[in-house]
Amino acid sequence: MDFLESPEHRDLRAAVAAVTDRYGPDYFAERGVAGEPTDELWKELAQHGFIGINFAEEYGGGGASMTELAIVCEETAARGCPLLLLLVSSAISGELLGKYGSAEQRRQWLPRMADGSTKVVFAITEPDAGSNSHRISTTARRDGDDYVLTGTKYYISGVDEAGALIVVARTGHDQGTDSSALSLFLVPTDAAGLVKHHLPVGIPLPEKQFTLHFDEVRLPADALIGEEHAGFRQVFDGLNPERITGAALCVGIGRYAVGKGADYARSRSVWGPAIGSYQAIAHPLAKAKIDVDLAAMMTAKAAWLYQHGLPAGEASNIAKYAAAEAALGAVDHVIQLHGGNGLSAEYGLVPQWGVARLLRIAPVSREMILNYVAQHSLRLPRSY
Repeated sequence: MDFLESPEHRDLRAAVAAVTDRYGPDYFAERGVAGEPTDELWKELAQHGFIGINFAEEYGGGGASMTELAIVCEETAARGCPLLLLLVSSAISGELLGKYGSAEQRRQWLPRMADGSTKVVFAITEPDAGSNSHRISTTARRDGDDYVLTGTKYYISGVDEAGALIVVARTGHDQGTDSSALSLFLVPTDAAGLVKHHLPVGIPLPEKQFTLHFDEVRLPADALIGEEHAGFRQVFDGLNPERITGAALCVGIGRYAVGKGADYARSRSVWGPAIGSYQAIAHPLAKAKIDVDLAAMMTAKAAWLYQHGLPAGEASNIAKYAAAEAALGAVDHVIQLHGGNGLSAEYGLVPQWGVARLLRIAPVSREMILNYVAQHSLRLPRSY
């Protein structure tokens, strides 16, 4: 095993950082308070080939892998701009379209996703289903050559910025497992019958959340992604990239917080020596760095497994768990060591805490990850 980062990856980190530094944490925080998307940063990252870095070159992508996309996610976050839609459009939707999309679907959407002119977001969560995808009630029924989509999705990110959604819907019943047979559909965000309601949240984020109602949305047969009834397996090929990039985003947030905390602890003096000389300040900050570095190693492992076509579910879940815990712990301590300044807009820490806190819940909660590890890794009886 080679733990040394390649020169190409070091150059990629530097290039992403250079672009993001032209915007920085103040830009991210201002857009979050205003509830406005980070369009300028997204488009400039796309112009440099970073948004579609994991897409095939024939569709305008970089021909790289999940490792490189994770680096983009980490470095933008480490410079104070954690972009949640990298997890959704570039990771989930990009990987699903690249793997299962038809030639026409890939031709129509991937080049525009890569150049930053559109996004494709992902709609699976429902009010009554939560983490239980077997309980999805949104249905897509056959009507002649078309499908008719009916149901509700909840907490769907970035719909206002997207040209299309990948929607997970029930298309039948699996007699073998006594669960729903699922399929994936590519749905334009301006489709007739699709009603979008902004869902306000208490965290100031650039990306908006939505409740979606599909009222007899008629779709042509070629809106189906991959095989009918094969959506459950396909979904998990999209969720591992989401967990990996979510972990990478958290690693970046943790790095940002630790760096800000160390700078402040070296320069801030109240009783004489710098506050960084006090173990109550220094030890939690050192622990935060250790936790972030450990999470980074697990994230790199998960990305490596995924890009080599190896089982990545356990590693992806562990990486996401470790990174979210590390990021939240780091930001919380750094806010504390700043005292009242930690809540000041000038220091830009509260927006980072909000994203880290969100990622402790989504896209999969820490409790469901613990359930996964207990059941699949430790072979303990299923608890839910």
